[in-house]
Amino acid sequence: MSKNHRGTGIRSLASHGRGTCAICGKTDIKVLWEKEINGETVKICKFCNANLKNKEKVEARKAKPAAEETAEATEEAPAAE
Repeated sequence: MSKNHRGTGIRSLASHGRGTCAICGKTDIKVLWEKEINGETVKICKFCNANLKNKEKVEARKAKPAAEETAEATEEAPAAE
């Protein structure tokens, strides 16, 4: 099958969506993802986008067991009285 429409969405963007990533500083890389960092919306590359998503997943996993421990502690406290 042909791939005639691949990349048509970024052809209308300035420099075909290429620029400098706000996080890693790479130049002439596709910066298509907008993220809010320090209250400012910036465009970042797909590698930095994936890195931020992975960090969020790790933080969510760490927060989940901590939340479960506090829930168990609150359940046990009234039973001890």
